[in-house]
Amino acid sequence: MITMSSREFNHDIGKAKRTSHTNPVIITERGKPTHVLLSYEEYQQMVNTQPKITDLLSLAVDVDFEPTKVVIQSKAVDFD
Repeated sequence: MITMSSREFNHDIGKAKRTSHTNPVIITERGKPTHVLLSYEEYQQMVNTQPKITDLLSLAVDVDFEPTKVVIQSKAVDFD
């Protein structure tokens, strides 16, 4: 991966775009990574390989879930 400061990125966006066709470009602000620039093809590949939440939720799962009863006791409040 290639790292560029946000200043370098703003100065030469074309270089960042060209580089992102072969490697993700990490953009930093004050030395900390804040953004990643990657090609659209790489983005699509990443998105399409992740399972969709709707598919995960519809999976038949054999889970026993019996939460215990919680007893909450409160004290009377005197506002006077």
